[in-house]
Amino acid sequence: MNPQAGPPRQESVNLVLASTSVYRRELLARLGIPFRCVAPRFDEAALSRDGKTPRAVAEALAEGKAASISMLEQGATVIGCDQLVALEGRILGKPGSLERAIDQLETLAGQTHELITALVVLRDEQSFRHTDVTRLRMRPLTRAEIERYVAHDRPIDCAGSYKLEQRGIVLFESIETEDHSAITGLPLIRLTGLLRTLGYAVP
Repeated sequence: MNPQAGPPRQESVNLVLASTSVYRRELLARLGIPFRCVAPRFDEAALSRDGKTPRAVAEALAEGKAASISMLEQGATVIGCDQLVALEGRILGKPGSLERAIDQLETLAGQTHELITALVVLRDEQSFRHTDVTRLRMRPLTRAEIERYVAHDRPIDCAGSYKLEQRGIVLFESIETEDHSAITGLPLIRLTGLLRTLGYAVP
């Protein structure tokens, strides 16, 4: 679908979320704009992380996801996003198992870490980028407390092994963020502004 000159009408634009994440799909749905979810055709494991900061890695992953769909869908507005946890420059990814989730939380307990959420929006020759960095201070926690939490929320698919939108909020002493939705996986405040720039009626 070809974009029209000037600010496009909302019905003339195809909005695509380059993600299979349930969390991001639910967040984007809050804006009330019709969209499709398409799995990105991007090999995250193939990205070289040598010498890259955690922020640079998150931004490269978001870019790769968005670009992999944008090149296939002319005229579409494509949203790519990636999120990771960084502790003293070290990246902590999704644990993938309850045991590794417990290990991650033992590492984070009593520490301040960063939750980095990178956003890329592409449409033809236009591109928009934003990175949200949230600082979180976790309480000192015993292993028994961590095990009880993990058994309840089962955060095996979440970077950092916690779900703030559920019981995970009890793990923290403080949270410094400009956009709480970025913590869940998609910075809606900045994304709303970008979509308005592209002609979407929000609200």
